[in-house]
Amino acid sequence: MAELVASEKNGKRNSLKKLPPRIDFTAMVDLAFLLITFFILTTSLKQPRAMDLTMPVGPAGPVGESSTMTICLGKNNKALCYLGMPERPLSTPLLVDYDKAGLRQAILNMKSKILKTTGKSMMVVLKPSAHSLYDNLVNTIDELNITSVPSYAIADISPKDIDLLKQKNAY
Repeated sequence: MAELVASEKNGKRNSLKKLPPRIDFTAMVDLAFLLITFFILTTSLKQPRAMDLTMPVGPAGPVGESSTMTICLGKNNKALCYLGMPERPLSTPLLVDYDKAGLRQAILNMKSKILKTTGKSMMVVLKPSAHSLYDNLVNTIDELNITSVPSYAIADISPKDIDLLKQKNAY
């Protein structure tokens, strides 16, 4: 509210000198807090997103080396892919990035090679190393979903896999 107050001298009002109007901002502050409260309460916060990961309950049965692709996650956003077991890989270990031309293309090539040679679907074993990032694991699972790989597992990395990563300077 605006209020005009005249100055007083010796009990008399001096009508010649007037003070500037004083504005009361109480109502404006109340309105501001009401608006802030309204917008805070009505804002929808970003909902957390999670990826569904279905892990097998028990052993699914034996899977042949010729239809198993192993992906070892290394440092500097690199992954090592090969077919078979680390003791004796059936294909040359290939170091790839996490882009379309890298990991996705390696998965698609290996999937078609396994389908042609064995007639079976591919099983992928993911082995994150101590130097890999969690983001790399999520990106790899995304690539497996994009390329429609029916089954995959996450396993501990073996010393042989670490040696293969060290040979490619990815550990």
